[in-house]
Amino acid sequence: MNPRTGHLLAACAILGAAGSVPAQTVPPYPPPQNVLQLQASGSVEVQQDLLTMNLTTAREGTDPAAVQGQLKTALDAALAEAKKTAQPGQLDVRTGNFAIYPRHNRDGKLSGWTGTAELVLEGRDFPRITQAAGRIQTLTMGGVSFGLSREQRAKVETDAQAIAIERFKVKAAELAKNFGFSGYTLREVAVMANEPGFQPVPRMATMQAKAMDASVPVEAGKSTVTVTVSGTVQLR
Repeated sequence: MNPRTGHLLAACAILGAAGSVPAQTVPPYPPPQNVLQLQASGSVEVQQDLLTMNLTTAREGTDPAAVQGQLKTALDAALAEAKKTAQPGQLDVRTGNFAIYPRHNRDGKLSGWTGTAELVLEGRDFPRITQAAGRIQTLTMGGVSFGLSREQRAKVETDAQAIAIERFKVKAAELAKNFGFSGYTLREVAVMANEPGFQPVPRMATMQAKAMDASVPVEAGKSTVTVTVSGTVQLR
């Protein structure tokens, strides 16, 4: 036998033997013990400081271009009036929905076109917003809603979060003591805050109010911001 061939066969035999050895498995981690899962919440009620007014109008006709032109004229006039007293954060003005869609008769045939346009007034200065809405003559009131400004929500969330965290700590300490442990250490924790939405005012009431007075009367309510802290602690 060729010496080189013999060495090659010996190397193959060694590799084959090594490949036949079963792979060592890493032992699984032991399951956690004395781990407690809990959650606590903190809530703060705060006065709503953001007002949103939706002003709308509708037009009908057989010519879609004419309907669009009428809507644009009405919206441009409303925008010009609202911008006279606009101020960032106090009264922000923006356009909303603008749409034109076909109308059909009972036979399914095209009978005309209907269009709607919307202007949104939003901000923290309630008198400025309601007075601007009262001066607009080309649009009518479509809806009123209240909510929290970004600044107000951030401040209240901080307060609610502090309450939730303190309650979480007290609750964890009490449970640890009740289970016979001297204390605990944090393992995992999650903090979640709710997002209070806008609260609408009945549409009929707002439309009647605009018809009676040039300035639409409004009254804000309160919102509740809740922060929930949940997680696990290691009892010790």
